[in-house]
Amino acid sequence: MESAEIRRRWLSFFEERGHTVVPSASLIADDPTLLLVNAGMVPFKPYFLGETKPPAPRATSVQKCVRTPDIEEVGKTTRHGTFFQMCGNFSFGDYFKEGAIRYAWELLTGSQDDGGYGLDPERLWITVYKEDDEAEQIWRDVIGVPAERIQRLGMGPNFWSMGVPGPCGPCSEINYDRGPEFGVEGGPAVNDERYVEIWNLVFMQYERGAGEGKENFPILGDLPSKNIDTGLGLERLAMILQGVQNMYETDTLRVVMEKATELTGVRYGADHESDVSMRVVADHIRTSVMLIGDGVTPGNEGRGYVLRRIMRRAIRNMRLLGATGPVVAALADVVIRTMGEQYPELIADRTRIEAVALAEEARFLKTLNAGTNVLDTAIVETKAGGGQVLAGDKAFLLHDTWGFPIDLTLEIAAEQGLSVDEDGFRRLMKDQREKAKADARAKKTGHADLSAYRQVADGSGATRFTGYTATEGESTIVGLLVDGVPSPAATEGDEVEVVLDRTPFYAEGGGQLADQGRIKLDSGAVIQVRDVQQPVAGVSVHKGSVQVGEVTVGASAYAAIDVTRRRAIARAHSATHLTHQALRDALGPTAAQAGSENSPGRFRFDFGAPSAVPGTVLTDVEQRINEVLSRELDVQAEVMSIDEAKKQGAIAEFGEKYGERVRVVTIGDFSKELCGGTHVHNTAQLGLVKLLGESSIGSGVRRIEALVGADAYHFLAKEHTVVAQLQELVKGRPEELPEKISGMLAKLKDAEKEIERFRAEKVLQAAAGLAGGARDVHGVALVTGQVPDGTSADDLRKLVLDVRNRIPGGRPTVVALFTVANGRPLTVIATDEAARERGLKAGDLVRAAAKTLGGGGGGKPDVAQGGGQNPEAVGEAIAAVERLVAETA
Repeated sequence: MESAEIRRRWLSFFEERGHTVVPSASLIADDPTLLLVNAGMVPFKPYFLGETKPPAPRATSVQKCVRTPDIEEVGKTTRHGTFFQMCGNFSFGDYFKEGAIRYAWELLTGSQDDGGYGLDPERLWITVYKEDDEAEQIWRDVIGVPAERIQRLGMGPNFWSMGVPGPCGPCSEINYDRGPEFGVEGGPAVNDERYVEIWNLVFMQYERGAGEGKENFPILGDLPSKNIDTGLGLERLAMILQGVQNMYETDTLRVVMEKATELTGVRYGADHESDVSMRVVADHIRTSVMLIGDGVTPGNEGRGYVLRRIMRRAIRNMRLLGATGPVVAALADVVIRTMGEQYPELIADRTRIEAVALAEEARFLKTLNAGTNVLDTAIVETKAGGGQVLAGDKAFLLHDTWGFPIDLTLEIAAEQGLSVDEDGFRRLMKDQREKAKADARAKKTGHADLSAYRQVADGSGATRFTGYTATEGESTIVGLLVDGVPSPAATEGDEVEVVLDRTPFYAEGGGQLADQGRIKLDSGAVIQVRDVQQPVAGVSVHKGSVQVGEVTVGASAYAAIDVTRRRAIARAHSATHLTHQALRDALGPTAAQAGSENSPGRFRFDFGAPSAVPGTVLTDVEQRINEVLSRELDVQAEVMSIDEAKKQGAIAEFGEKYGERVRVVTIGDFSKELCGGTHVHNTAQLGLVKLLGESSIGSGVRRIEALVGADAYHFLAKEHTVVAQLQELVKGRPEELPEKISGMLAKLKDAEKEIERFRAEKVLQAAAGLAGGARDVHGVALVTGQVPDGTSADDLRKLVLDVRNRIPGGRPTVVALFTVANGRPLTVIATDEAARERGLKAGDLVRAAAKTLGGGGGGKPDVAQGGGQNPEAVGEAIAAVERLVAETA
């Protein structure tokens, strides 16, 4: 049974039993404590935590997940992987233990002809929490599983919580016996390699307190509503149903390894080391495609770094398998075709996905070359110092800064007769990981910080937003925090967070900055509002300070926004929609929005593009936008179902989470997007849009910055002034300025070249005199000296080689010349073949000189270059070279 069919049967089974099918959420987690979705229940956390009311009492999904803590183990074993699909069914206060257990058994053991998976019930073993008598009784007496195939285990394997105070409960796991060829019998308590877990049923019935680890926390009591959260690993079930040894041999990963074989000629199963590389490639390429598909781009921080790291591990392992050129295009194509059956958006977005992946591959291949150069220098320095071990900090620097894999460092160092201080490297890596874990733990406290806002939400409900139609209005203060702590009152000078029952203030979201303004109380008190956020869904928190009087909970208030600011932001937001559509018209649907910020009078818009947008295209986009403004198109907003919005062709933003009902903003016949922000009523209100330019902000992502309305006018007015000044300077009309200025720059460049030619000729004229002054040092012709300051490195190199070639008779020759350029000393040293046969190598001589100059250097045995920080030490450096020549010759 193929993976796509396993997925289809899961969703169909639970939909037929009253569950709402929830599409997989993006891998980009809508959770401040997570970089990526790492479990099937993550999108449902707000429901389990009581932050949001679930849309239905029963739900089911097949969720994309990525886990990377054990990334170094991927490939080494057949059990570790980074991407997986978690099939889940969820109950929010509806059915509980018996219902969940019955569903699981029916789907697993039901015949394939009837829509089940057809597993042999005699091969299924059950584990339950050691104190969960109820679950054991259901499995034994209701389902009929023999008591000898039910095992009780402790909290570690069979008790679940989120790791923070909140809901928790016992688990029951369903395990499949793969047979005696996978180890000794005795059930999952004895051998989890033979008895592999396929489905975990979590019975969420208790509330836990604070504590560390999986077991060290108190159980505070029962939850008011009992919930079900189950997860079945699709890849594990596919492994069993397809009759293969491990998940890497299942249909969606096997094809990637087959393509790797086609590209390298290496067959999976022929050798352990190559098998490890094959598994790394298959897992990491698939994960990379899925991450890029959900809008992640390679970078040096956060989820971007996760993507970059796994992509580079995949590319590196293809090179270990023998690949010499680009491989990502062919491998990504296989993943898109294979996974596209389950996730059609991969096929629709193929162009963008491939563009981002290919750009990162090209960048890494350059990095490999640069890292190799850095490593070569480190090896030379280690050998020069008599060492046999490359320092751990050098290996860490290569890994951390250049993305240079440690296994590659080990391999190249071994080729040069060196080992690597792996303990030192791994110590530094551990320190880095511990810091990352500490940061992650600190982020988790965000759950506790939200409790005060949840209390307000529970007590008064969501804040009603009136700002679409009103800019001011009456309201009531229903929540108040002073310096982050709930308080019944606040006085003049206090920093406060205020929650109103209704508000015209727009809370920052969807790329739009928050409104600012004032809240006035009947008592005369005034709050100056600087920012508005929604830390809990539906609750708008107004942040500011008390200017006058005393503020109390329950007081009547009058909230008024800064209308001038709101209108300027609305113009920017509407301009963003126009820019998005104009870009898609010019570049195609791959120019999808990847982020934005709408502020007063200006905006920035991030979008997907594999390379820079040509200036002519940007000009056309700007012209198209301003033509739309002149058409005076009406801007309308309408709330509808998400399905209806999709039917109408409304554009949705990458990574944004939408409910069943969405707000669609339509600009005439030009643009239609899902958007909760505020906008102008007609495009004529924008006045003017000026695109300032575009730039790269990451692999495959570009950013446009622009001005709107009066800000755009002021910018153009300044440009006009500058143009007028240039006209006066060059005595030409505006349309003549580019040609005239270009001509002036060309003449200036020609003059600089002529000056450089004269300087080079003057330097080279000294060659004959220098060669004639060569000294004999134990049979070696030695030329040393300092040439005029300001001589370039290129000219110095030419002079040194010219002098070396002028020494007659095939004598052993060393030429070492020095100069000072831009306040820093520079040296180039050359030797001929006869000198090198006597042990005189240019690189050794340069290092001796550079050490005296307070710097470093290197190069080949015949010519090398170095420099330093101390120009006063040139004389000492010349002397150091002369001593080394005398000692060696």
